[in-house]
Amino acid sequence: MKVELWLIGKTAFPYLEEGMAVYEKRLSHYLPFASVVLPDVKNAGSLANELLKQKEGELVISRLKKEDLLVLLDERGKQLTSVEFSNFMEQKLQLGSRRLVFLVGGAWGFSEAIYQRADQKLSISKMTFSHQMVRLFFLEQLYRAMTILRGESYHNE
Repeated sequence: MKVELWLIGKTAFPYLEEGMAVYEKRLSHYLPFASVVLPDVKNAGSLANELLKQKEGELVISRLKKEDLLVLLDERGKQLTSVEFSNFMEQKLQLGSRRLVFLVGGAWGFSEAIYQRADQKLSISKMTFSHQMVRLFFLEQLYRAMTILRGESYHNE
């Protein structure tokens, strides 16, 4: 199963890009993985928040395949410990040839259409982080999950 992290717009800060690159490289040793940057909506700054979310949602849905498993990284999603997340990943990876897509929304979150299409929602924390920072935090947790599944010493418990 291929795992992808979909991002709305480019990462704005070099320090986040640098950190993301570290974990993307590490992940390549464990599974087929790619970060996919979806282009920003044109004239996003002049659109009302709801319209922007709708347009971002249309973009995401247009790129999804019917068989894709879509997991939203959403503050209202289910919270898992790192070990629970590794178990989640183990279950999903056993599904076979489907693509597992984790989606980080834009600054205003997700459209209703995206919520309807999503298979699951996960929360990284009860705290709210910028959609830019979540990118790095999620990649680290995905890497951590892979090391837990392999019984490697990265995760301390």
